[in-house]
Amino acid sequence: MKMQITFLGTGTSQGVPIIACNCKVCQSDDSQDKRLRSSILIKVNDLNIVIDAGPDFRQQMLASKLTELSAILITHAHRDHLSGLDDIRGFNFIMRKAIDVYCEPMVEQSIKQEFHYAFEEPKYPGVPEMNIHTISEEEFLLKGIPVQPIRVQHHLLPVLGFRFGNFAYITDANFISEKEIEKLKSVDTLVLNALRHEKHISHFTLEEAILMSKKIGAKRTYFTHISHQLGKHLEVQDMLPENMFLASDGLMITVN
Repeated sequence: MKMQITFLGTGTSQGVPIIACNCKVCQSDDSQDKRLRSSILIKVNDLNIVIDAGPDFRQQMLASKLTELSAILITHAHRDHLSGLDDIRGFNFIMRKAIDVYCEPMVEQSIKQEFHYAFEEPKYPGVPEMNIHTISEEEFLLKGIPVQPIRVQHHLLPVLGFRFGNFAYITDANFISEKEIEKLKSVDTLVLNALRHEKHISHFTLEEAILMSKKIGAKRTYFTHISHQLGKHLEVQDMLPENMFLASDGLMITVN
């Protein structure tokens, strides 16, 4: 199963640069230090699948030049991962159908609260139209593609990562159980959050993410959900072990 992965955003909840910040990262001229909120696009079997639709979703979709969107998977209900769902309206209009959204029950509840106007009857003209598919920790088929959810913890909040064949995507985690690590064994390409160097209550540090990658045994790892506190992209990349990389917005990789 050949997949093309595009990093639509690789930043933390505030993005990089952060408003009003004068640090060297936020003031950097390097485009790799400009990070929208974390999201990826997976192209596989003529499908366009997006994981997470945060506040930069509109900008990310315009940059990707997508005219069709097959599905959106939501990892958890924090606003930097779902607040852009209103902007599926463009796809609704062009495709003339609702967008399939996959999430677990507590995320579905949050979506229906935040975007209550999309689910009210009678339907107001022009509201975002979505078909919500409720998922659990069990493997499911997304338009014929097997997807294995991976349960991780974001401090006290349960979050889902996703494995598509030889590719796995995990964001907003600071704990992965042994049971879930087993589901990641033999993965070729891993994407994992790495917020900063200093300990954080709900995210892996870079050092913790490196250790987790080694424990999983991924052939190559890309780090995402990056804070300005981690440092400048090129300086951090020079510190990383072989076959580990800082992802950047717009980066495209291929996974077989």
